Amino acid sequence: MKKVCVFCGANSGTDPAFAAGARSLGHAIAERGLGLVYGGGKVGLMGVVADAALEAGAEVDGVIPEHLMQRELGHGSVTRLHVVSSMHERKALMAKLSDGFVVLPGGFGTLEEAFEVLTWSQLGLHRKGTVFLDVKGYWSTLNAMMDGMVTAGFVRAEHRLLSLTAENPAQALDMLAAYRPPEVTRWIERVAQA
Repeated sequence: MKKVCVFCGANSGTDPAFAAGARSLGHAIAERGLGLVYGGGKVGLMGVVADAALEAGAEVDGVIPEHLMQRELGHGSVTRLHVVSSMHERKALMAKLSDGFVVLPGGFGTLEEAFEVLTWSQLGLHRKGTVFLDVKGYWSTLNAMMDGMVTAGFVRAEHRLLSLTAENPAQALDMLAAYRPPEVTRWIERVAQA
C-alpha cells in the first residue's frame, strides 16, 4: 500500500472530534510513509486531513472538478492538484491513484463516494479495502442499516465484509494493509422464472 484515499466532508461538522479525527488520520498516513489522495478542497474535513498530512511530511494528491474549484476552494498547497472535468472523473481518478479507502464523517457526497467503491469491489472491479473511521460513533447507524440489508436479503453476508469499521486511524490503516477481499464467485442468485 502506497496511497490512501480519504473520503470526507467539505464541512467540519458540529463536533470538534470530527476535525480531530481527520487531523489524526492525516498524521497517521504520513507517519507510515503513505501518500494521501482526497477530494482536493481546502475547507472542512477535506482541508483538515490534507493540511495534517502535509505538515507531517506526506505527499498529497487532491482531485477536484473544475466546477468545485471555487466552491470548495481548491487547495493550492498540495503536492499535486488534479483538476478534472466532472464528478465521475474525480472518483475514477481518486480510485486509480489509491490503494485503499478510509471514510471519515461526511454527508451525501461522502456516502456516494464510499458506496461507489464498495459497489465496484462487490462487482470485482477492484480489490481495495474500504474502512469507515467511526469517529464518536458517527457510522453506527449506517452499520446497522448495512446489517439490515443482509437480513432483508439485499446484500450477501460475504459482501457485508467489504465494509470495515475502525475505531481509530491506526486501526484503519492496519485494516487496509491487511485487507484481502472475500472470495465470492457469484454476487447474485439466479432465480428460476415460474
